Order: sequence, then C-alpha cells, then structure tokens
Amino acid sequence: MYTFSEIIAGVDEAGRGPLAGPVVAAAVILEQPILGLNDSKKLTRLKRAQLFSVITKESRAWSFAVGSVAEIDRVNILQATKLAMARAVNQLLIVPDKVLVDGRDTIDIPMPCQAIVKGDQKELAIMAASIVAKHIRDHIMDAMSQRYPGYGFHTHAGYGTVKHRAAIGALGVLPHHRKSFCKVPEN
Repeated sequence: MYTFSEIIAGVDEAGRGPLAGPVVAAAVILEQPILGLNDSKKLTRLKRAQLFSVITKESRAWSFAVGSVAEIDRVNILQATKLAMARAVNQLLIVPDKVLVDGRDTIDIPMPCQAIVKGDQKELAIMAASIVAKHIRDHIMDAMSQRYPGYGFHTHAGYGTVKHRAAIGALGVLPHHRKSFCKVPEN
C-alpha cells in the first residue's frame, strides 16, 4: 500500500479477452480512499456506475485511452493494451511520481512503473482504474449493440459466448471483430 503524500497513478484495462471491441485502459490518481472500491469484475454494473461517478468527481486526476480493433489486429492484444495504458497515463493532467499497473507487465512511460499481479484486488488506485475502464468499455459496447442489434453486445460485451458466436455465424463478421485475435469466420 502507499501513502497519499505520493502521487500514485493506478492503471488497469478492460476488454483484453473479447472477440470484439476495443481494449480500454484507465489511469486514476486518487485524492483519498473511496469507500466501496473493488476489482470491477466483483461489482455489479450499477455499483460500477455509482463508483465511476464518485471516482471521476473526487480523484485528483483520471483519464482513459483506447486500443482499437485495428491496432489489436496489427500489434497483438498485449501490445495494444500496453499502448492504451501508456496513453492513459500520458493524458493525466497531473504527472504521477509512480505508476502501479495491474498484471505482470510494466508499460513504457517516463516515470517509475511497477506491475502488480492482482493489483485490482490490492491497490485502491488500480481498483479505481479498473472501474473506470470497465464502465467506459461497457458504454462503448452498449452503443455497438444499438448499432448492430443482432449481436447482443450489451449482454456479452464482445466475449465469445455461444450467443455471440451464433450471431457471427448468422450475421457475419463486423469491422469491430478482432480477426487476428480469435478465429472468426470471414465474410
């Protein structure tokens, strides 16, 4: 754990595993602890929305960035994720003293960076970043679902569920599908 006298940015992503949609990374610098923070995967959608509102109002700084499907297909999901994370850190309005990243890999940024396995369960700033990234990605996938109603993106967020795979088979591959990441049939 860290003290709030240091300027610590937590960084996490949402959307590394799906067949469709971007990967979204977020960076958050907390002003003080926020009650209810947890790994975004352990929270309901409603609770994430509530915490997103608190995080974005009460944090010292926050930002997000996207790794597009084209970028994922071009450089691979890990590299697209790391690029999105670095962009999110570089977009912060406050330069952090240190960056804590969820997972095993650090990112290429001009300040000290530490990777923490299961950081979204251990570090408050990473938990906050996890919530911001997931909330924003959910909204992106909801918009995609409205544009392409037969795919059910609002229910599976692009993950390879039976329903999603059936929709790909029936309706075809969209430009939002990661063709190099997963074996999806070509149109």
